[in-house]
Amino acid sequence: MNPMLLLQAKERIDIFGQEHPKVFPFFKMLKNKALHVGAVYEMKVTSADGQEYVSNIRLTENDVQTIGMIMEAISQENPQ
Repeated sequence: MNPMLLLQAKERIDIFGQEHPKVFPFFKMLKNKALHVGAVYEMKVTSADGQEYVSNIRLTENDVQTIGMIMEAISQENPQ
């Protein structure tokens, strides 16, 4: 993995957290209350022209471990 790419990603995550201050506390709440096998995570995106896109997944043990690691890494950098 390219270390420079990781540094750039960290910078972008920091900017994202500053521009959207409610996101990381929401992820922290999910990690504490809704990160378990069988939970259904749904994402909905509405484009600028009003088109909606929706997808969801039912979490497996692998998903829980992966999402937990990502959330932990983000929360260490953005302790809100």
